[in-house]
Amino acid sequence: MEKEQLEQGLNHNRRKFLSKLSLGLGSAALGSLLIPDLFSGKGNSEEAIMNALPHFAPKAKRVIYLFQNGAPSQLESFDYKPLLKSSYGMDLPESIRMGQRLTGMTSGQDKFPLVGSFYDFQQYGESRAWISSIFPHTAGIVDDICIVKSMHTEAINHDPALTFFQTGAQVGNRPSFGSWLSYGLGSENSNLPAFCVLLSRGKGNGQGVYSKLWSNGFLDATHQGVQFSNSEDPVLYLKDPKSMSRDERRKMLDQIAAMNDIQYQEFNDPSISAKIQQYEMAYRMQTAVPEITDVSKEPDSIIKLYGPDCLVPGTYAANCLLARKLSESGVRFVQLYHQGWDQHDNLPSQMAMQAKDVDQASAALITDLKQRGLLDETLVIWGGEFGRTNYCQGKIQQDNYGRDHHPRAFSIWMAGGGVKSGIVYGETDEFGYNITENPVHVHDFQATVLNLLGIDHERLTYKHLGRRYRLTDVSGKVVKDLIA
Repeated sequence: MEKEQLEQGLNHNRRKFLSKLSLGLGSAALGSLLIPDLFSGKGNSEEAIMNALPHFAPKAKRVIYLFQNGAPSQLESFDYKPLLKSSYGMDLPESIRMGQRLTGMTSGQDKFPLVGSFYDFQQYGESRAWISSIFPHTAGIVDDICIVKSMHTEAINHDPALTFFQTGAQVGNRPSFGSWLSYGLGSENSNLPAFCVLLSRGKGNGQGVYSKLWSNGFLDATHQGVQFSNSEDPVLYLKDPKSMSRDERRKMLDQIAAMNDIQYQEFNDPSISAKIQQYEMAYRMQTAVPEITDVSKEPDSIIKLYGPDCLVPGTYAANCLLARKLSESGVRFVQLYHQGWDQHDNLPSQMAMQAKDVDQASAALITDLKQRGLLDETLVIWGGEFGRTNYCQGKIQQDNYGRDHHPRAFSIWMAGGGVKSGIVYGETDEFGYNITENPVHVHDFQATVLNLLGIDHERLTYKHLGRRYRLTDVSGKVVKDLIA
């Protein structure tokens, strides 16, 4: 008797729960507990309703962020400074440094010997942009990208600088870039998350990446980035136990949802509804993920375009191809982290290896999106957390040197998604140390990306502990010169 009453109660509460979810959804299937508006936060968030996203017509629908973790040197990639070669070994003039902050790794040096790039540079494209010889594939797409040479940041060490780019703050417990977009815009595919994360590691010195970088922070847990791995199971814990059938899984989820709804009615805790949504997303992903991670159906021309490494799970090339597949399937924000760019020494050999890991696949992604007609609506970003010093850290040699962290001026590139193509924006002085034209702060960059997605960065907010937070904190301006 007690068992029957419990089952009746569960069924009653399940019907109430499904009834609430299906209001205004017409003939939505009862198994479809996770609906796009609810998952994005637009269906259950007063903030999202108030903001009525998108605020204006977007130029981009989605983002692929190729983050080069560890900070690639702008002086060996996109910011050509011939003066540094002719000034080899000379001390950095104090009139250039102007007492600017240094890290503890070089602040104790008696001298700051200037050193130019070990690699040659040539000009490419209609913009006549200078590109290093270790990025030949990027040189081939120079007319499709916008190189920003005037980025600057506030942080001087890796963790706070990386966190600043990804969350708008140098401390943790803030929503990441992808989480903000998941909250504001949701996913275009209810079978996949709005925010996916892919990790790879190169041959150079690595800096760690941590789950706080794709955390939902104080937003609902549904907005956390879903990490893909290079293991047999691309998303861990997604498969059902071998002893459980698909129908049994469905019945189990229905009962769990019903019990969770009882708890929600009693405590009104939004994390309970988020838990229900996550169960349902996992159920849907069981079908979607194996299909999207299968590259066996990709034509030989695509494999050749990205290079043979794209067939090796977990490599940068494989992740670039997977990013295209995820983005093409409607994932709002795909975040790649490629580790190994921390060249404090042995830069000439290490950076060449790092560039070889990423150059072909990065360019291939742009070409692939373009030939599929997706580049115009997909914003691709390439860059690290800060730049590198124009002087050598430690012992200097013509063919062996290193560079310390430099937050004052560095380069990134962007493509597609409404960004002007074939231009170079911003400039640094002849020493490559200070910005002389069109500085772009991290918050300016974030505001511009949001603008391309149809979002006013000052209006995408979330109230937490009595304060309204946003990705750009209390600053940031849209760089309209970058927008086509």
